[in-house]
Amino acid sequence: MSKDLDFIKNEKDLWGKIFVDINYAIDNISPFIEEKNLNRRKYYIKKDILKKYINLLDSAESELSFKKSFFSFLKDNKYENLLSSYKNDHRSDFNQLRNCDKCACLNCIKECSFNSCLGCKSGSYIKKCDKEKINITVYENWILDLTNNNTGISNKYKVLGTLEDCQLDRHYIVLQNIMDSNDKFILYYYPGISEDNYGEITDGEEFDFVVETFEGKDL
Repeated sequence: MSKDLDFIKNEKDLWGKIFVDINYAIDNISPFIEEKNLNRRKYYIKKDILKKYINLLDSAESELSFKKSFFSFLKDNKYENLLSSYKNDHRSDFNQLRNCDKCACLNCIKECSFNSCLGCKSGSYIKKCDKEKINITVYENWILDLTNNNTGISNKYKVLGTLEDCQLDRHYIVLQNIMDSNDKFILYYYPGISEDNYGEITDGEEFDFVVETFEGKDL
């Protein structure tokens, strides 16, 4: 198998499944939610980008199979380069669609009070949601530079996840020092337009609840 055909097969296996998952979800939820809410789903507004890519894969596979039968001298990787160029032009959309496919919101029809797609950051998806009070979002590569107010020492922390409590209208963030995996802590999380802010949790019961919730979600 040529490199082009091998590339196309692998891409169809990956993105073909995601394309089917997303369209299946749209068919399932469309009868039960308002159109304005459907249009908030990021996978819904980006689905045509993926549809075009699937069509490009099909066309390239058909054309390549035909030409290879008659022109064995054709330059290898031509189609891979063209297809990769399309993906690079829509890189953020493809990353978003990949995360949408893993998100707890994908097939959900509940008209909830969570931020859901409106609060979605690049490279993230909702891993767990009880549909009433709590959801947990995980992140691919969110690193924060934070300074300890007591010591004045700055460190880089990986965000292990955020928790949204829609009943209390509160957000929490779980952090891990990238140089010391035992150095973890939880803060209030205040998402902002230009910058985010964080605060110390002083209520012991509230802190324990957040810890137990995160630990119970296998993050």
